[in-house]
Amino acid sequence: MRLLVCLVLLAVSTVGRAEEEQGKTILFFGDSLTAGYGIDPEQAFPALIQEKIREKSWRFRTVNAGVSGETTAGGLRRIDWVLQRPVDVFVLELGANDGLRGLPLDAAQQNLQAIINRVRMKYPQARVVLAGMQVPTNLGPEYTNRFRSMFATLAQANEVALIPFLLAGVGGDPRLNLPDGIHPTPAGHKIVAENVWQVLEPVLREMAQEKFTSDSNTLRHPQK
Repeated sequence: MRLLVCLVLLAVSTVGRAEEEQGKTILFFGDSLTAGYGIDPEQAFPALIQEKIREKSWRFRTVNAGVSGETTAGGLRRIDWVLQRPVDVFVLELGANDGLRGLPLDAAQQNLQAIINRVRMKYPQARVVLAGMQVPTNLGPEYTNRFRSMFATLAQANEVALIPFLLAGVGGDPRLNLPDGIHPTPAGHKIVAENVWQVLEPVLREMAQEKFTSDSNTLRHPQK
């Protein structure tokens, strides 16, 4: 019996060390833009962000939780399942499909807020980054303007980092999008990754510094 208990404790300790070695988790929660529709997943911007992190020698690992066709309502339905894994940074990229379908913006904003609430309830210390989006003007100026401002409103209300426009420099450029005119090519994803990195990098740098400070304090003042 004592041997069994020792083996269980060893297994738990080993899992804990493995998770620590892998580093903190950055979860990209979105639709086909995050999933990398039409290209190799390794060419999608979450994977490109992992390369940038590796260059910094920071201990973060990215998880791509993008689902093609996902709306804010669909994201809200699956968020609890996704949050079964530990999350330290949550990058929320949803709303484009709501906008393209002309869905009610009040509902979309409520869904995004509910997702943020669920994340903070499950992981209070997690950092949240919100990706802003824009839609074509064919839905009318009022809808277009409200859609664009919805993300800034949410970011301000929740005090989260905002990527002003995920597809800046990519949207509307046929050279950087697949034939459907919606989804970025590998070259387009490189630009998207830069858009994300401009906002995400300061967040990760701060977290890396906090970890370094914490480790340094532990070495100077070991627990008895």
